[in-house]
Amino acid sequence: MSFLSETLSRVKPSPTIAVTQKAAELKRAGKDVIGLGAGEPDFDTPDNIKDAAKAAMDAGKTKYTSVDGIPELKEAICAKFKRDNDLDYTPAQVSVGTGGKQVLYNALMATLNEGDEVVIPAPYWVSYPDMVLLAGGTPVVAEASLQTGFKLSADQLEAAITDKTKWLIFNSPSNPTGAGYTWDELKALTDVLMRHPHVWVLTDDMYEHLAYDGFKFCTPAQVEPRLFDRTLTVNGVSKAYAMTGWRIGYAAGPEQLIGAMRKVQSQSTSNPCTISQWAAVEALNGPQDFLAPNNEKFVRRRNLVIEMLNAAEGISCPTPEGAFYVYPSIAGCIGKTSAGGTKISDDETFATALLEEHGVAVVFGAAFGLSPNFRVSYATSDENLKEACTRIQTFCAGLR
Repeated sequence: MSFLSETLSRVKPSPTIAVTQKAAELKRAGKDVIGLGAGEPDFDTPDNIKDAAKAAMDAGKTKYTSVDGIPELKEAICAKFKRDNDLDYTPAQVSVGTGGKQVLYNALMATLNEGDEVVIPAPYWVSYPDMVLLAGGTPVVAEASLQTGFKLSADQLEAAITDKTKWLIFNSPSNPTGAGYTWDELKALTDVLMRHPHVWVLTDDMYEHLAYDGFKFCTPAQVEPRLFDRTLTVNGVSKAYAMTGWRIGYAAGPEQLIGAMRKVQSQSTSNPCTISQWAAVEALNGPQDFLAPNNEKFVRRRNLVIEMLNAAEGISCPTPEGAFYVYPSIAGCIGKTSAGGTKISDDETFATALLEEHGVAVVFGAAFGLSPNFRVSYATSDENLKEACTRIQTFCAGLR
């Protein structure tokens, strides 16, 4: 008999974290490695946010807080939802956790029973299916494609819903593709959901402020107000505010659900870091003027990466609407053999050979539920991106 839980056997470690760790290990061993696996901006946290954290420490605000967030942060979150999304929440409808990941996990743990299904559009963030499995539910993957811009159609959503469906997990702009749904595209999905009143919506809006080329972000409860009472709107400060390590995520939804999530959190971590909470208050309430220039840098990097990847033999890379990822297809590379002798049978062997032969770390597409692709995070310097893409071009040119 195994000492470990059967639940653990249903899940796998995060592939994105594994790639980042592998790249770091190779660097420590003296290898010349460029990591394009990490989903975090290379910008520093803005000074006003860091100053707020220092002021909180100096004021002795270093004790336990309420389990799911200080009142000041919940009020700032309510103001943010009203200002940015025209959504009216009260502090009692808000939950703050240790990153968006914990908030999502709490919601699934608080609601899923064995046999409950969760519809997850693919490509998906690697953690969604495993969180569902950990909570005892069944992930139902609805596959989008390169041809549809990696966006799910209304017909595909309709086909994925059964009488066992409890949640749809929705992420726009997307990790890993950067695909963003327009108002009309999202309205087509919410129309489907209105026909299935037993299905709730768990929307991951973490990349809301990373939207380019005139793309306008929208969220399900905003597009279809009648979904408000069965939507959990999740967001956080990690990406737009360059606060990944501060670990603050939040959500708003029906009070009964928020109370159930609070119960889960009370028996796991209790409150998020107090100092980080006060920093997040400043992030949400303070100046937002740094967002536009940061996005200009991301657009420049995105365009650089797309141009160089599309110039690589066997690769096709669409232009995403947001986030800081691209998700190129390597259909033209499958079946070939690398200069180092690796047979490229799938996107995992492609990514492994690319790392071992040319020192570029990317995440293979199967980890996100759609192959043959790989994810590039362009949240790094122009110099790193140019060098990495040059190496990818060289690697692809050497395939036979």
